[in-house]
Amino acid sequence: MTRYDTAFAALKEKNEGAFVPFIMLNDPSVEDSIEIISAAVEAGADALELGVPFSDPVADGPAIQKAHVRALDGGSTVRKALDVVREIRSRYPDLPIGMLIYANVAYVRGVDRFYREFAEAGADSILLPDVPVREGRPFDTAALEAGIDPIYIAPAKASAETLAGVAAHSKGYIYAISRDGVTGTERESSVEGLREVVENVNSYGGAPVLLGFGISSPEHVRAAIDAGAAGAISGSAITRIIDAHTEGEHPNPGRVRDTEALKQELTSFVSAMKQATIAS
Repeated sequence: MTRYDTAFAALKEKNEGAFVPFIMLNDPSVEDSIEIISAAVEAGADALELGVPFSDPVADGPAIQKAHVRALDGGSTVRKALDVVREIRSRYPDLPIGMLIYANVAYVRGVDRFYREFAEAGADSILLPDVPVREGRPFDTAALEAGIDPIYIAPAKASAETLAGVAAHSKGYIYAISRDGVTGTERESSVEGLREVVENVNSYGGAPVLLGFGISSPEHVRAAIDAGAAGAISGSAITRIIDAHTEGEHPNPGRVRDTEALKQELTSFVSAMKQATIAS
């Protein structure tokens, strides 16, 4: 069993969903990133989705775009990202670690080398948000040879052909989104239509569904679980917490003003989001 298999099975046994925070690596620095990620795990995160900074993050809204830029201004590189993944893996041997990385990073590095390096660092899965499933075969082949689970996005209004492909080729989980657009546009608290989205994706079988885009409150997490998702991913809300505790603007690298204050706010947020996955 993979770490994802083990984690989802354990959560199902406890009648809980998964809460998965998205955190940008090396934002605003390598050292801060390690402390931020560790705080999220200690607060109850069931798995991680970690971003690798990139100069043209087309799937992301302003909050996460700013995190990309801030990390790059601070000197982030793929090598430094790999170093952080190694450190987090050494601290949390059993935790599922997923990566969100734009395809150009894989292409420039060399696809086989790219997957091999992240597998050796301890990553379990990689999602390339700008690669649709219909174009994913070369990446799938390299991922599976390296022991990495490929992950695909299931768009809210995708065709049957697309959803069938996503279900067939996503191995750790399926990243379902409830609306078109980029990250960071928060839904209203009614979160209407989630059940239809989840049921539509689930009808094609495949890996557990995690719902993302606009997940910013415990109410959103609870709605995702009630709609039948195995869990929820939250990124922009967490990025805004980090941003609020970071000073320095482009082109000057940022720095955390008060690490303990940041960790305290992040811990409260993650704890509340995790609590929302537990059936009452």
